[in-house]
Amino acid sequence: MEVSVLKINGQETGRKVALNDAIYGIEPNDHVIYLDVKQYLANQRQGTAKSKERSEISGSTRKLGRQKGGGGARHGDINSPLLRGGARVFGPKPRDYGFKLNKKVKILARKSALTYKAQENAILVLEDFNIEAPKTKEIVNIAKNLKVDGKKLLFVLPETNKNVYLSARNLQGTEVLEAANVNTYKVLNADVLVITEKSLEVIDNILNK
Repeated sequence: MEVSVLKINGQETGRKVALNDAIYGIEPNDHVIYLDVKQYLANQRQGTAKSKERSEISGSTRKLGRQKGGGGARHGDINSPLLRGGARVFGPKPRDYGFKLNKKVKILARKSALTYKAQENAILVLEDFNIEAPKTKEIVNIAKNLKVDGKKLLFVLPETNKNVYLSARNLQGTEVLEAANVNTYKVLNADVLVITEKSLEVIDNILNK
């Protein structure tokens, strides 16, 4: 599959690049996509939810009533989970929600996500560019020139570019990512991928193993 290389003003450069069929033209696997997205979202969870158990509640340990004959459920002190203000039974504890996923599964998931975007013609290839100073208007103009303004955009750069990152930071629905950090969730979450020429090479080197 060939894609025209565009300038930041929206015009074609006259060059075309071939998207690697081993990455952008495979048979997508929905299950590995689900697993990779699930792992990504699980890793974003802080896992700091915590409720107090019976031993952690501040209160008297005096037994409130007799063990039997009261006509109701038995309970001990005022910290009992049966009473209002008491402890919580089997409440949440701090935990790590992350889980292991094989490297080959993650690679297949990213290839599948990129294939879906290629099938939707949602991949634009830009010639390598730079912004001299951080200006949000620069990214806004690029999106307008490419006729993708109003859509969720993912700019994929070959390496960290502070000016481009700062320029896009305040734009809702626009994100800048290094090619080495491209993941399934980010790809699927964007409406359009704007990938520079050098970024294609980086993605090929990482995923085409």
